[in-house]
Amino acid sequence: MEIDELTKKIASLEAHNKQLKQENDFLREQFNLARHRRFEASSEKCSVQSSLFNEPETEVDEPIEAAADEAVEESRAESRPKAKPKRKPLPKDLPRETHIIDIADEEKICPCCQGELHQFDEETSEQLEYIPATVKVIETVRPKYACRTCEHNNTHTPIKIADVPASPIPKSMATPSLLAQVIIQKYQFALPLYRQEALFKQLDIELSRKTLATWMIRCADLFKPVIERLKDTLLTQSVIHADETPLKVINDDKQKSYMWVYCTGTDSPNTPSPHKNIVLYDYHPSRAATCPKDFLGNYSGYLQVDGYAVYSDLDAELAGCMAHARRKFVEAQRAQPKGKTGRADVAINHFRDLYQVESTLKGLSSEDKLAIRQKKSLPLLNKFKKWLDKTANQVAPKTAIGKAVEYSINQWAKLVRFCENGELAIDNNRAERAIKPFVIGRKNWLFSNTSSGAHASAILYSLIETAKANGVDCYTYLSHLLTELPKEDCDIDALMPWCFAKA
Repeated sequence: MEIDELTKKIASLEAHNKQLKQENDFLREQFNLARHRRFEASSEKCSVQSSLFNEPETEVDEPIEAAADEAVEESRAESRPKAKPKRKPLPKDLPRETHIIDIADEEKICPCCQGELHQFDEETSEQLEYIPATVKVIETVRPKYACRTCEHNNTHTPIKIADVPASPIPKSMATPSLLAQVIIQKYQFALPLYRQEALFKQLDIELSRKTLATWMIRCADLFKPVIERLKDTLLTQSVIHADETPLKVINDDKQKSYMWVYCTGTDSPNTPSPHKNIVLYDYHPSRAATCPKDFLGNYSGYLQVDGYAVYSDLDAELAGCMAHARRKFVEAQRAQPKGKTGRADVAINHFRDLYQVESTLKGLSSEDKLAIRQKKSLPLLNKFKKWLDKTANQVAPKTAIGKAVEYSINQWAKLVRFCENGELAIDNNRAERAIKPFVIGRKNWLFSNTSSGAHASAILYSLIETAKANGVDCYTYLSHLLTELPKEDCDIDALMPWCFAKA
């Protein structure tokens, strides 16, 4: 009887000890993650080598041989002579002003034989001079005409005057060039309106931020036909990337609003893509499933997103983001004790192998990409999936590595979809890069005052990012839109950025 009681007590103590160990490991992970977020770089780059591991389940110290190899490589790198930095030449199309600095005529005599010196070469250097922006007033005069005969006869005289030229904001002193400049400064270069107000004040021009904000909303209203045509084009593409980020709107009842982004193509006009380069922002005061549903409607193509659950209610075929899955394991790696390698490092090696295959696909057609993925990526994915299934039974679900493994397993059907269609990307970085300019701007201006201002920001960011993706100068493009859209015979199709680039 005493033996049975002791056995039960030992089993109870072991279970309690196991529970305490799990809690200790969890708290240690949280501490390591908090310390990393507070004091260390946020980069997700990793220098883990696959040769460091024999078995995925074992946690090993870094081998001496690997450390020695790295030391040899570092010493070789240090011994190589450093190349002298070369200054890039200034653009040839910039206006140039040539200054010739010559020696005096009396110095053009040879000190040896007193013969006359001749010029055999010259030395040229370039410096860049900045000319501050200037403003000018365009004064429009419209002569009025009346009939003298009717005036003498005291009859009603018709007065004739030329029509007012089309203007982006009627009865306003803002020209297309001025409006384009204000838009570019805020939505491309993240310069808040109150700072622009101060810049205008230095030129003795009183332009309040309230006036500037009103101009932005009026311009956004003018741009709506272009945005609608871009949206119609976007919804005809076979692949769309989507993402969202929070936004604070002061006069909104909601604690947190969201700016959604939908894009297709690439963010570089030099990268070939079967899709048009389009980036559209969409403001909503929530993060509910109705937000993407309202924008996408019955879109049934591929939608590349992260693991957010609201996308599951759409008619689109969902494709996952391998970068998000990898990010979970990077966090798990940070939670490990310093100097130790383990399961997170193994998983990151699997991702590295997949991305190495992707690095060889640049410039290829979607058919060639699909063929290479079927041949090289699928075996890597199958190997990774076996490792995930095995590891899921060996780690606690609430740990960082457990959460990372669970995320990848739950998202697996979406994560491997890029091997079904060559037009898909391995991750959703296209959308994350597209939303980054908005995030950078938000750090400067912090919030929007009203929902109408947030909607206007969505339109203006959409035009700028779409123009950049198509290799179009944003200032020139916006000035052109602000000049053409007020006209009655405006052709919206001709105002698309890819048409403007060709023109």
